Amino acid sequence: MLPKLSTQLFIKKKDVQGTYGKIPSERTFEEKLNYAVINLDKPKGPTSHQIAEYIKKLLNVPKAGHSGTLDPQVTGVQPVAIGRATRIAEYLLTAPKEYVCVMHIHQVVPETLMRETAKKFTGKIRQMPPIKSAIKREERTREIYELEILEVKEKDILFRVKCEAGTYIRKLCHDWGQAMKVGAHMAHLRRTQAGPFTEKHDLVTLNDIQEALYYYNEKQDSTYLNHILQPIENALTYIKKCWVHDSAILSLTNGRALGVPGIVKLENFHKDEAVAIMTLKGELIAIGSAVISAVQINSQPKGIALKIEKVFMESPVGPIEDKEDIPTTTP
Repeated sequence: MLPKLSTQLFIKKKDVQGTYGKIPSERTFEEKLNYAVINLDKPKGPTSHQIAEYIKKLLNVPKAGHSGTLDPQVTGVQPVAIGRATRIAEYLLTAPKEYVCVMHIHQVVPETLMRETAKKFTGKIRQMPPIKSAIKREERTREIYELEILEVKEKDILFRVKCEAGTYIRKLCHDWGQAMKVGAHMAHLRRTQAGPFTEKHDLVTLNDIQEALYYYNEKQDSTYLNHILQPIENALTYIKKCWVHDSAILSLTNGRALGVPGIVKLENFHKDEAVAIMTLKGELIAIGSAVISAVQINSQPKGIALKIEKVFMESPVGPIEDKEDIPTTTP
């Protein structure tokens, strides 16, 4: 089953308003240009690294990073983070993925056999990474959330698969063919989803970016680039969150741990889970590791709640005014 997004929310302090910063959708074009994510439709041919480097040069930004490698011949959803947003890419690596694949079987088999065998590859499966892979070759468990046969034409099977990050679709095809006792290989593959990014919402091509740059450089019109550059917060769908007082922001941007008194509300997360720390205006401050669970945080008045892993927000200049001087850490 596909991981469910958190809906349980603990409110520690009611009617607290945030005054610092701005709502992500209200960032200026200049602010977004070095702090955004692009939902790119990767073309066939270049590697994921080459795509990120090309976008870096195209937009003239200091950094660009992709969220998981796609083979050169694979197309589809390839989120690319730019500038200060690049560190979010590693958290997208662990988000669920969806693909549409054409599997070519080596002998014609009854469609009933195809569908019955597909059921064996739904849920927890064991996979040995392919010989040409970037990781150590040892059998590991991966989860297939959904596996749906869309169309069958002689020896070609078109199917859709939603799976845990790190699942090898090429190996899935091979193992599926072995289970049918006819052999099979992956003929074509397209990624249709990477975490919160899908091909149905705001997917853009390299040509779209080039045209948007033309309008920006030649006509001083940033409308199209603004549409392409998505707030980093759009990447946080599969990461649990907590929201903090304005008074906690300065310490957090300097890497100090977050104490229980600084938290206003939080989603239900477990100890050691990665948690996005947000302002009350919905801006990402940092991502931390939970020292204790959300249930414990909600039931106690003090203590360390999260240790900071990565800081995304730039440190404010000068003090942040707040009605309550609430420390982020405890003595």
